[in-house]
Amino acid sequence: MAPEALTGHAIQLLISPLPEPRRRPALPSFPYHPSPVATGSVTPSDAPCACCGQERGWVYTGPVHAADAPGSGICPYCIAFGKAAERYDATFTDGIEGDVPEDVVTTILRRTPGFLAWQSPTWLTHCGDGAEFLGLAGAKELERYPDAVEDLRRRCAEQTWPPDEVEDFLGSLDKDDQPTAYLFRCRACATHLAYADLT
Repeated sequence: MAPEALTGHAIQLLISPLPEPRRRPALPSFPYHPSPVATGSVTPSDAPCACCGQERGWVYTGPVHAADAPGSGICPYCIAFGKAAERYDATFTDGIEGDVPEDVVTTILRRTPGFLAWQSPTWLTHCGDGAEFLGLAGAKELERYPDAVEDLRRRCAEQTWPPDEVEDFLGSLDKDDQPTAYLFRCRACATHLAYADLT
């Protein structure tokens, strides 16, 4: 392209080229929360970790349950390796629904990024193991997961809700507002599970 053809934005890019986007390190593996960036529980950050003091490129944004832990700023590496749980006697989710081995409980509560919920977050289980957390979901997102909708329907029926109220509730689920569903997948049989809450 001839220099006389360059104007405006093209000239500005030649004078001050845009910086290369930062390459962030790979996240540690979380078997019970496989995509914490996609769910919003981990986000990019250039700030040093509140626990280890290192700048890791990522920060955890979910809940931290501990008396003396910082409210934010813990890197996902300190969660994965158990350093944050040990240092602050912290957990990252409130509880687990179902009966699973103690090592699974420890991994989910103390070495897995949690997620924000309207009430106290609960981790679902299936086939004797913790399920994978896939993210928040509304009625639209749940259309792809009829097994999760049936799980929600069953949970509402256990509360003795009338069938018409159950269907109205399921139709009102909203990923970005309340009530919201929390979507999981069994690690053994791939069944989708969900529960919902609101304030």
